Amino acid sequence: MIELNIYSFTLILIIILILFAVFTRLRKPLEYRTLSSHMPSLTKSLWSEILFSWSMAMRHPRELLPYFMEVLKQNGSAVHLNLVGRSYVIINDPEDIKIVLSSSQYNYKGNEYNMMRPWLNDGLLLSSGSKWHNRRKLLSHTFHLKTLEMYNISFNKHSRILAKKISEASANNEEISITEYITLCSLDMICETIMGVEMNAQEGKSMQYVRSIKGACRAVIDRVFKFWLWNDTIYKFTGSGRSFYKSIRVLHDFTENVIKNKQTLLNNTDGQNMLSEIKPHGKKQTKSFLDLLLNVLKENPNQMTDSGIREEVDTFLFEGHDTSSLAITMAIVLLGIHQDIQDRAREEVLEIIGDSDRDVTMEDLNSMKYLEAIIKETLRLYPSVPVFTRQLETTLNIKNYIIPPKTTIVIYPYILHRTEEIYPNPEEFIPERFLNEDNKSKFLFGYLPFSAGPRNCVGQKFAMHQMKILISTILRKLKIETLGKKEDILISAQVITRIESLPKIKFYKI
Repeated sequence: MIELNIYSFTLILIIILILFAVFTRLRKPLEYRTLSSHMPSLTKSLWSEILFSWSMAMRHPRELLPYFMEVLKQNGSAVHLNLVGRSYVIINDPEDIKIVLSSSQYNYKGNEYNMMRPWLNDGLLLSSGSKWHNRRKLLSHTFHLKTLEMYNISFNKHSRILAKKISEASANNEEISITEYITLCSLDMICETIMGVEMNAQEGKSMQYVRSIKGACRAVIDRVFKFWLWNDTIYKFTGSGRSFYKSIRVLHDFTENVIKNKQTLLNNTDGQNMLSEIKPHGKKQTKSFLDLLLNVLKENPNQMTDSGIREEVDTFLFEGHDTSSLAITMAIVLLGIHQDIQDRAREEVLEIIGDSDRDVTMEDLNSMKYLEAIIKETLRLYPSVPVFTRQLETTLNIKNYIIPPKTTIVIYPYILHRTEEIYPNPEEFIPERFLNEDNKSKFLFGYLPFSAGPRNCVGQKFAMHQMKILISTILRKLKIETLGKKEDILISAQVITRIESLPKIKFYKI
């Protein structure tokens, strides 16, 4: 009886939401409602919109990318759809994408991003207007070359720990599932460089924090694809909502405690500039991203607040943790499949560093051209963010269509990166694409692993350095063998790209 009541309540709830969607749709201006008649559309009628909305809610995330690839293949590079009263246009032409991403008029993120607002608040990912512009300018200074060089210390340290753990696990010629190793290593790197805190995730510590990050990500993903969870009040009473808010309480408490401890330390320095080079016991002290922000707060309180610091730290922990670990994992798997490419990459690394066990330096990183091409090709095939959106505040004129305000523009880098005209043999792993100077112009808005234009990823150099150091450290110490093919890799489109299934890997000491 209770079970029946739950199902009845759910059905009534869905009906109310659909009716609300209908009401919302009918209130829209005529140009918004008739968009489906001016361009290819998946929802040309109200009934087709209801059916489409339900079918999308029922789809598994791993079905989304193949589905929309087929949609664009059949309908061209711009396709319209309505989803529960919201209008979307998917674009896949680099010229159209350039118009959207290169203009400050179209900087507003889609409604989907608001689902992360209880977690990230108004940080760089979610903010807009003057706040975003000022914050972006401020944060760009925290990623200049000297700062990035300081972060390399942490990248080298944790890369060595990872290589050692993989080597120990492979001692008996055992097969390894690499994903967890990379994820924990990446978390150690991000927490140390962003917050200045040693998580020791690779040693099995801080597991509550690790579980909370995963829990928050899973809950957001669950909500994005189920329209009946979009309402904030309803969501709080669902299992997914309770899990989400429980996770972010852990994350926020941890961040706040770290910030308070750092502020106390800063106040005890008697006004000493946190950016200055302090050498206790003759050793250079590394400053975290949080240290740099607290220095800004102390010297320029009008540019940053306590809450602003927390939301930026939370944002960069989220954006930098899973995204880089996915790229590193996929690069290692692909190198294990393509032994010739792995051998060439190792030759480059050893030619630069030799037999030394020293840290990888900034000069070394600049010399690793082929390894960089490997990482870029990995990000082409498996971009960490498979889709992103922009909410139009003004009319958008693209090549063949005029799109009204209040429409959400959808861009799928995963699909764009498989465009035959830009990337011949798009499913093939060919790093040399990124060594060919003639390709640079067509890759400008046809290659979007870090987005492009004013809202591109501010931490992309940080991520590239992290990936180069970790992968080169493994190549120096271990030979990689993937026990499967590229076809064995299964992924799903969620808030970020998620791995559904990977072949196992063997590592051999060199």
